[in-house]
Amino acid sequence: MSRTNSEYPVVEGMKAGGGWNELWDGLYEMDPEWTELYMKMAMQPFQSGLIPPKVVQLLCIAVDASATHMYAPGTRRHIQAALDMGVTPEEILEVLKLATIVGIHSCNLGVPILVEEMAARRQRPSED
Repeated sequence: MSRTNSEYPVVEGMKAGGGWNELWDGLYEMDPEWTELYMKMAMQPFQSGLIPPKVVQLLCIAVDASATHMYAPGTRRHIQAALDMGVTPEEILEVLKLATIVGIHSCNLGVPILVEEMAARRQRPSED
């Protein structure tokens, strides 16, 4: 199916500008209208001007680098854009440090279970 830039300008703009993830190709092929609407919504923070562009890039770095996402191409793209905008490496490092906090949920889940299991083990008769 042939598409023109005027039919799906957001998607085509993302492709032309290097912001497109090739993993989305199948979705775009199957439902270009929905994909265009989704990408239009996703691009809104970049276009609204409500949040300074440097902050948008830092937020994107945090999301892409987080343990629940871990998307290296996006992390690289947003780090490059942030550096181009004058964000310092130290500021980016602070964002990356904050993004690691997402991993604390493993401890929130696992440590109470470990404590319970250790208590249960102490209460069992020994098998000596």
